[in-house]
Amino acid sequence: MSNPYEETLDGVSFPRSAPGVRHELICERLHRAMTASVANLASTQLLPPRFKVQVARDTAICPDLALVTTVSGKLWLAVEIVHTGDHHADTVIKKEVYEQIRVPRLWMIDPRYDNVEIYHSTQFGLQLQGILAGSEVLGEKLIPEFQIVIAELFAVQPKTA
Repeated sequence: MSNPYEETLDGVSFPRSAPGVRHELICERLHRAMTASVANLASTQLLPPRFKVQVARDTAICPDLALVTTVSGKLWLAVEIVHTGDHHADTVIKKEVYEQIRVPRLWMIDPRYDNVEIYHSTQFGLQLQGILAGSEVLGEKLIPEFQIVIAELFAVQPKTA
């Protein structure tokens, strides 16, 4: 089980409860797939899960998965796995932060509905590009080797006897 953590939004400390087992299983699958996919990309660095990223002078967030540029350390893909018991922080508050900092890519992974919302930054803010579910494949053209089937991402791990 993971630990509680803390983010800072506009200078205010924002404590977050520890993610649950399913959340962590999804996060682990995503990191495993992404690690293999960015291994040969010298321009991109994958940060550890919920690594604190300073995105503004008074704002530090902890995405479940974060890709930053190697040269500048700038966040360019943020992934939030919606915390089932505390979804407002991810789906509203942090989404606004990502829009303000103009993160180029945002994926909102929602275990409540087993879907993934894909957002791209535009001159008008974050724009929903699509919602993926079931047998659809999550990918990113800037990471050509990355692909994961949505159903596999959300699969319930069988219980061992």
